[in-house]
Amino acid sequence: MIYEIAELYIKPDAHAAFQAGVAEAVPLFKAATGCLSMRLDRDIETPDTYHLVIGWQTLENHTVDFRGSPAFQSWRGLVGSYFATPPKVEHFETVVAGF
Repeated sequence: MIYEIAELYIKPDAHAAFQAGVAEAVPLFKAATGCLSMRLDRDIETPDTYHLVIGWQTLENHTVDFRGSPAFQSWRGLVGSYFATPPKVEHFETVVAGF
C-alpha cells in the first residue's frame, strides 16, 4: 500500500467549511480505483494545518487514475477555495510496521 500524505494549509476562517467539504468528498475517494482508506487529521499545535492521508493500492491509482478523473475535479471544487497555499503532496510506503 502507498500512502498519499497531503499537507494542507487552510485559511483561518474556513475550517468548518473545509471540513464539511472533505466530509462531502468521502464518497469520491471511496469509489476511486485503488483507494483503500482516507482520513483527515488536524495539527493540534498549528490548527490551520491538516494532513489528508489516503491509502492507495498503487502510486498510479493516485497519480494517474484519480488525478485524471472527474472525481479529482469534484474534490478540488469542494475544498480548493479554502487552501491558504498550494498543498504539499508526497507518497510514502511503510518500511517498519511496529504495532
